[in-house]
Amino acid sequence: MKQFLVFSIFALTLLFLVPEPIEAEPIPLNDDKKQNDGERNQPDSYVGSYYRDGEIFVNTYGEPEGKPLTTGHWDFKPSWSKTGDMLVFFRRLKNDPVVTNWITQIHVINVDGTGLHPLTDGTHTDFNQTWTRDGTNTPIWNRKNPGKKGFRVMKSKIGGKPGEEEALTGTTHHTWAYTCLADGQILVQCDHPKQGWGYYLMTPNASGESKFERINCALAKEGLLDRISLSPDETKVCFEYQTGFKRKTTGRTLYIADFNFTKPAITNPKPFANAEKDPKRWFAYPRWTKDEAAIVYHASPSLYLYTLKDGSTVKVSTKDGADYRYPHCEAMPK
Repeated sequence: MKQFLVFSIFALTLLFLVPEPIEAEPIPLNDDKKQNDGERNQPDSYVGSYYRDGEIFVNTYGEPEGKPLTTGHWDFKPSWSKTGDMLVFFRRLKNDPVVTNWITQIHVINVDGTGLHPLTDGTHTDFNQTWTRDGTNTPIWNRKNPGKKGFRVMKSKIGGKPGEEEALTGTTHHTWAYTCLADGQILVQCDHPKQGWGYYLMTPNASGESKFERINCALAKEGLLDRISLSPDETKVCFEYQTGFKRKTTGRTLYIADFNFTKPAITNPKPFANAEKDPKRWFAYPRWTKDEAAIVYHASPSLYLYTLKDGSTVKVSTKDGADYRYPHCEAMPK
C-alpha cells in the first residue's frame, strides 16, 4: 500500500511537469504603461518574424507591418532558420479548449512568402518547431504521444513530405525539445525512464539509444523553466520561469542566465522582465537577436525589445488592439 501511495503521488506530480502549450489561454488586457510608459521608442534595427492575430509577419521591429506571409488560417510560432531564408511554423487545423487536443500541421515557408509546403499530414498534435544549428538546417518539433504520455521529438527535412518525418525519441516517456546546439545536441525537458524528470542535453542516436546529460540548474529545483532559448555563441540562455510546478500562464518572470554545455549547467540567473511577477499578464517567448545584444519577447498583447548593455526595454509592436506573440529574429532559431 505504501509503495502504491508513493507511486500515485509521483504520477500526479508528473501531470504538472509535462509541458502544456498555453496558446489558447485568455490574454490579459493591455498594460503597456507598466512596461514602457506606453511609448514606442525607436530601437536598434532588427528584422524578425512573429504572430499577429493568427497571421505570420516578417518585419523590422518598431515599424508598421506590410502584408502578412500567411493569411486565412491560424498560424503559430514562426522560427527563423539559421541560414536566414526560411521559417518553420505550425498551422492549427482543429481548435479545442484544451490546447494539447489541438490538431496541427507543420509548415515551412520562405521568408519572402514563397515555397509554402507541409511537413506533416495534419492528423497529429505538433508544437513548438525550430531548426538545428549543426549545419544540416533540420526542422524539429514536439509531437503528442498516444494517450497521455507527454510528447516526443520529431524531425524532417526541407522539402520533406508528410509521412517522411522521423522520431528522435520514443513514446513511452515524455521528451520536449527547446533549442539546439551547433554540435547536434538538443536541450530538452524529459521524464527520463532511468534518470528521472529534469532538463537535459540530448545527443540523438539514429541507430541506438540517445545520450542524455542532466543540466544542473538551481532554479529547476523550485519551479519550471520554459521556452528556453540559446544565445548564438551558446554561452547564455533566456527563458520563462515560474516558482512551483503547477503550470500557470500569467505571472512568469523572464530570465537571462549563463550556460555551460561542457558541465552542463545553467547558472547566475537574472530577471529582465516581470521581476515583480505580475499575476495578470502573460510574459513569454524570449528570443535572442543574432548579435546577442538584445532579446525580443511578448508581454500580452505586445512585443518588446530588451537591450542587454543598458537594460532598457522598448515596445516594438505598432498596431494598437492587435494580439502579438512569438517573436523571433532574423537567422536566429530558438
